[in-house]
Amino acid sequence: MNKISFFQPFLPDCSLVETPEDLIRIIREKTFQYNRDNISRTKAYQEYYLLHPEIKWSFLASMVSRNAGWNMCDLQGPWLPLVIDEKMRKSLFLTYERANWLIFQDVFPQLLIHHYKTELNVEMFHNFRELFVSAFMQKEWKLFWKEGNRDRLMQSLIINEQNVIEEPVMRHPVYKRRVFKTGLFFLEDHLHFSSVVFPTKGGNLYGASVSDFRRLDSRISLGSRLSQILFKDDLYFHFKEFALSTEPTGSRKDYERYCPDAPYSGTPILRTVFDVQEHHVHTPIPDWSMKRKVKEKWFRRSKSKEPVKVTQWYFNKQRQLQKMIKLNDLFHK
Repeated sequence: MNKISFFQPFLPDCSLVETPEDLIRIIREKTFQYNRDNISRTKAYQEYYLLHPEIKWSFLASMVSRNAGWNMCDLQGPWLPLVIDEKMRKSLFLTYERANWLIFQDVFPQLLIHHYKTELNVEMFHNFRELFVSAFMQKEWKLFWKEGNRDRLMQSLIINEQNVIEEPVMRHPVYKRRVFKTGLFFLEDHLHFSSVVFPTKGGNLYGASVSDFRRLDSRISLGSRLSQILFKDDLYFHFKEFALSTEPTGSRKDYERYCPDAPYSGTPILRTVFDVQEHHVHTPIPDWSMKRKVKEKWFRRSKSKEPVKVTQWYFNKQRQLQKMIKLNDLFHK
């Protein structure tokens, strides 16, 4: 059985692509279908990686997307509503959702171009322009198809995704005012409560955190460190085992079931607490690489400054946050 027929429910068979118009239509339909919410994005990234393991970024994206789901569901759990009002929680959710929607909207068409180019073995460079792929990524895909450097492509996609959200989310006046300039965001950022973790079925968490998440350079550096952790020779198998055997729900129970020392988070299942959001992009987002210079240091592989095994550190941070919330709740009562 070839891999296309095995993954038939995920992507249409190549025989359905008879014209360039068919290709663009399928790409847009599938992007819309899988960009429905955090769960559909997480699963689409993972399915794509299983189909094309040469695109390492797609596995990284699926694992980071799981973290986004957990962060979203924390907003509806038993703890954060005690200190964050409903309006602020809605703003935080929309910030997570918008950023992740924009990244998927930009990158999934690129992944599908690679898929159909690989299967049909035809030239597809011209389709990038119709799908509004940045000039930076057009160049990087051409280089990858020529030289096959998987790590460079992964780093390029990390650079691209963070630049894609820089103007429409991180610098957007509404998000800046309602989220990034609030005391709450400063507190989380400063105390490293916002971290990305990769669980294993053995009950351990590995990952990294970053201060000053608002800075583009910091986010790219974090992505680089996470990619190195995810694909470490002695860890990769454990992360993949977790991913393949654990359906993403948005609840931290996805990994807490394997962690006997995990503090109670009580995060709900995403689709029970959040409705599907409608997103609109009235005009194509301007090509970031046409107005922002690509820095050489973005391609340097960031070294982890802290231990990558963060199980106890992370659980202690969660307990610390919960104690602060309890004290704040008692004080106000």
